[in-house]
Order: sequence, then structure tokens, then C-alpha cells
Amino acid sequence: MYLCTMKGRDSHLFDLIAQGEHQQQDFKYKVEDAAKLARSVSAFANTDGGRLLIGVRDDGSIHGVRSEEEIFMMHAAAYKFCTPQPTLQFETLQVPTAPHGGRLRTVVICTVMPSAERPVFAIEDMAGKVKSSAEKATTRRRTAYIRIADENIVASPVHLAIWRQEAQLRGQAFADTPAERALLEALNEASQGVTLNMLCRQVARRQPMPRAEVITAIARFVRFGLARMERHEQQWLFGAAE
Repeated sequence: MYLCTMKGRDSHLFDLIAQGEHQQQDFKYKVEDAAKLARSVSAFANTDGGRLLIGVRDDGSIHGVRSEEEIFMMHAAAYKFCTPQPTLQFETLQVPTAPHGGRLRTVVICTVMPSAERPVFAIEDMAGKVKSSAEKATTRRRTAYIRIADENIVASPVHLAIWRQEAQLRGQAFADTPAERALLEALNEASQGVTLNMLCRQVARRQPMPRAEVITAIARFVRFGLARMERHEQQWLFGAAE
């Protein structure tokens, strides 16, 4: 980590802010919860990489990182609340609050590299949310996120299956079993796309196929271009490749 007050770096930061939030950029006003920040790190690492501008409000104005504690929490988000640990670069800048002057504020640029080992999970502490006999114990949930436009979205079971298959470097596109033929028929009928639950039901009406096997097969179909997977109105929809 280093401090930079060079005018060229100030200009570069304002150029980045002018882009707004998008697939590979997110603004963070301040760091209050390292586990929540880990969601953005997970999403970038599992998609195309990206950067967090920490100390920048949603409207692009510079608030600044106010304390070393915030910077510590930011590091914790990457290394304590993400598994496996992603590759990150941190750059700390002292910049004015406006392009043509103003009080100096600290902004941190956290660049997240796309991970070669996906999924990268965000670890969320579920203490106080568990309604069971284990309420007194701390329960942790691992959730993988992906980045779509300017949002962090929970990865679907199909994403997880795709990443497992990619890690194993194996899998054929189509095994030509009765169950997989039934799955392809259901996909071909879904011209507008269907949810995973609906797809499982449609396949079951044709040929018995456990949900886990549907997920594994549809992941292969997506990988090899036999099926498409799209995000629409906060749902993942599946259909035959166009």
C-alpha cells in the first residue's frame, strides 16, 4: 500500500468515477461490515475481475476513508471473509474532493483479479439468524456471487456445477441418455426460458431424473453451447441455445 498525490493519478481517479458503477467497477461509501464487502470481492473474482473504489459514494462524490480501521476491514474482507483467497491489489490515494480542488480525502482502489480457482466464496457470519438448538454457536454460510452489470448476484447451482466441471477438466457435451434427451426436449420447448425448478418438473414428466443430475447436465449443456442461461427479472432462466 502506498500514498499518491500526483496530479495524474487524481485525474485518473476522476476518470474512473465518471464511468459510474458497471460490470467491473463498484463504489463503496465506507466499510462498516467486512463480510458484506466480501460479496463484491467474490463477485468480481468469479466473473471478469474489477475494482472497488472505497470512499466514493453512489453518486460519485468523494467521501473518503476516514480511518485505518476501515482499511483493515477492507483487507479482512479479502483475506478472512473470502475462500479461496482471491488476488488483489490495493492502492491508496490522497485526492481532493473535486477535480479542481477541495479538501484532501483518502480513497482506496482495490483491484480484484479474476480467479483461476472458482468459485470464490464470501463467508457470512450467521450468528443470531439461526433458529435451532445451535443458536448460541456461530454459524457460517459460504455464498458465491457473480457480477452482472452493476449488481452482485448469488451464483446459481448451475454456476457451481460449471465451475466444478471446469476444475476437473472433464465432461462430454451430450451422453444421449433418455434423461438427457428429455432435458433437451424441455429446453427446446422453453422458447422464452424457464426457471431451474420448472425445468426439473418438465423433465420429470418425461423421464425420472434427480435434480442434482439435471443441474450437472444443464451445466455441461451451457459449457458446450447446447443451452443458454440468462438473467431475467431476478431469476435465472434456461433454454436451448439459439
